[in-house]
Amino acid sequence: MPISRLQYLQAMDIVAWRARAGRGANAPIAPAPEIDVPVFARADAGWEALQARVRVCNACRLHAGRTQTVFGVGDPHAQWMVIGEGPGADEDQQGEPFVGKAGQLLNAMLAAIGLARGKVYIANIVKCRPPQNREPASDEVAACMGYLHAQIDLVQPRIILCVGKVAASNLLGRDEPIGRMRGTVHQFKKIPTVVTYHPAYLLRSPLEKRKAWEDLKLARRVVQQGL
Repeated sequence: MPISRLQYLQAMDIVAWRARAGRGANAPIAPAPEIDVPVFARADAGWEALQARVRVCNACRLHAGRTQTVFGVGDPHAQWMVIGEGPGADEDQQGEPFVGKAGQLLNAMLAAIGLARGKVYIANIVKCRPPQNREPASDEVAACMGYLHAQIDLVQPRIILCVGKVAASNLLGRDEPIGRMRGTVHQFKKIPTVVTYHPAYLLRSPLEKRKAWEDLKLARRVVQQGL
């Protein structure tokens, strides 16, 4: 393993070890249920039109308290797409998802499997910050989900990495603990989808970082093997 990768693993407080067969090695593929998504933007309109529509969106109550929308960032043709919950205070101020300490840990997690932040595409379930960083309500998610679908259609990633229960539950339509959703390769729009813990949660629960590392390796294996 290259020194640089070891350094990234150390930044996550993870001791590197050799891959071992486990439930992730031959993980079953679980299909996602069909979701009725309202269409607020057409993917074939292109990135500029989609981002312009998001910038002025007032489809739910969250628009009233935002500093700015947080559309997404990264390579628009990335193989990997990372989907989180929603913007926090730092993201609301900077207009970019996953900045601050959680963003730094996400960068380290991606780098541990050889991915620079700029080589993936990062987006959230909702594009405006919920007050006091609460979870987005179901109607807020419904108002915003069309934008995320359009982003996925534009990127056409080879894999989706869902970070956190809110992102995973809303994308996959499964109301289960994240521990039951991780370790399995799901499908969303026929795209392999892997669930892992949110970086903010890992900062509070560092002992779970090893499980997150297993999830990252599962996702990398899916891409490498073309599952």
